[in-house]
Amino acid sequence: MRRVSLLAAGAASLMSGAAFAADLPIAPPPQYYAPPPVEEFGGWYLRGDIGFSNQRVKDIHYGRESAYTPLTSFSQQSSFDAAGVFDLGVGYQFNNWFRADVIGQYRGNSGFSATDRLTGLSGGVPYSGIDNYGGSKSEWLVMANGYVDLGTWWCVTPFVGAGLGAARVTVSNFTDTGANTIPLSTASFASAPSGSKWNLAWALHAGLAYKVSPGVTLELAYTYLDMGSGQTGVLSAFDGTTTNNVFKFKDITSHDLKLGVRWDLNSPPAYAPPPLVTKG
Repeated sequence: MRRVSLLAAGAASLMSGAAFAADLPIAPPPQYYAPPPVEEFGGWYLRGDIGFSNQRVKDIHYGRESAYTPLTSFSQQSSFDAAGVFDLGVGYQFNNWFRADVIGQYRGNSGFSATDRLTGLSGGVPYSGIDNYGGSKSEWLVMANGYVDLGTWWCVTPFVGAGLGAARVTVSNFTDTGANTIPLSTASFASAPSGSKWNLAWALHAGLAYKVSPGVTLELAYTYLDMGSGQTGVLSAFDGTTTNNVFKFKDITSHDLKLGVRWDLNSPPAYAPPPLVTKG
């Protein structure tokens, strides 16, 4: 009987504990924090570029066009040295395929040389001569650009673009050394101070962008740039005499190669879930 009583008491205790446990509230599962949504565009960004130019000019002409009227033949060869290109800008990524920016660019001094070979008639007498030009040229450029990203493969995004702005072309240290060979051998020398001119400028771009991290993108880009025309200051002969004319540089263009960096100002910080806190 004693054993039966103990078994009955134990069963009653178990039933009582189970009933008490059923009355306790069930603890909710730990709260789940979803990661923030990934945006499809980067918003505002800063950019910087360095590179070099490969420039051309259609022709270099004396300002008084009537000086070329007596000529029976004329040819010109010209070349520019490579020069550094540096720019800074700010832009906006509108979506995952279109972005635009505004840049300010300095284009370093590029030495140039040119040679004219000519023949003509003066008072019915034939003559021939050579003119050698030298000096340097630099520019300041302000331009708005738009780009279309063509898709991304292995973090590399090819792009194309176009730009429109203004260029301030400065020609410095200009010299003109001339020599006539027929009918008499004579020499001449003239020089001009620096001259500057603002022009409409436009550009075409193409390149590759590589996303190093969510906030940093590297660019390797090619730009074809048309900067309009330039001119020297007023030309003077070696004895100081002048006809108040300048030399004009017509249709200055450049093929630029640049390496750039874009810094995304809206890149979200790395996501870290909050610590799980439990009460016991």
